Amino acid sequence: MTGPGDVPPEILDRLRPVCLGLPETYEEAAWVGTRWRIRKRTFAHVYTVDPDHQAAYARAAATGQPVCVLTFRSPGDEIAGLIASGHPFFKPGWGADVVGMVLDDGVDWAEVAELLTESYCVLAPKKLVALLDRPAALG
Repeated sequence: MTGPGDVPPEILDRLRPVCLGLPETYEEAAWVGTRWRIRKRTFAHVYTVDPDHQAAYARAAATGQPVCVLTFRSPGDEIAGLIASGHPFFKPGWGADVVGMVLDDGVDWAEVAELLTESYCVLAPKKLVALLDRPAALG
């Protein structure tokens, strides 16, 4: 990592195919870290929290060390369950439908892919969501 908010390349390598594989998405540098958007709406944002510079985010993620976090949107009926399950999930403190996830050694990348797809579906136009091949229970 070279500066505040930088994300390890191996994490970006895991997130890019999922995020950029969704219809009409694009990647851009955010004020810190990297984000993926559908039209002008951010559905995923990854960055490294440095407790010395981002104390509020570090408290939310329950860490005193630099840690990589992913924030994403979640359907209203799933937010409470994710937050209640505890680590690696947390409530960042902004946006009613935003959930944070610590990306540490125990990451379940299949779960991350599902969460990112759901996040996309929260914000994407219905005609783009309809293009996804999703199980009926998720649609």
